[in-house]
Amino acid sequence: MVHTCDALVVCCIDFRFQKHIREFTDKNLSGKTFDLVGFAGSSKDLKTVMKQLGISVRLHEIKEIYLIHHENCGAYGEESTFTRHSQDLVKARSAIFAKYPDLSVYLYYLHLDGEFEKVF
Repeated sequence: MVHTCDALVVCCIDFRFQKHIREFTDKNLSGKTFDLVGFAGSSKDLKTVMKQLGISVRLHEIKEIYLIHHENCGAYGEESTFTRHSQDLVKARSAIFAKYPDLSVYLYYLHLDGEFEKVF
């Protein structure tokens, strides 16, 4: 039995942001199916994310990945700044494109107030 989905969403485990992430996926992935994984620091541990991405590509033939970091991340501690998160998100996108050049990669920084800021 083939079971494919459209996307993989990678976010942090922080409970404070789960409502916002649900609202984001309801709005931006409406009508689509997606795998959802949560890691402390989201894609901070890029090796682990790449492993999960590989599984999602292989088993579910995803075409998109959404990487979501957030403000005030405990996994980053004092380094939890917009600049640091943006750098890590861009680094993750480069690693993903190097291995999966046909994937669409979307990067977001989630503020405490629930606002999603696109990272380029």
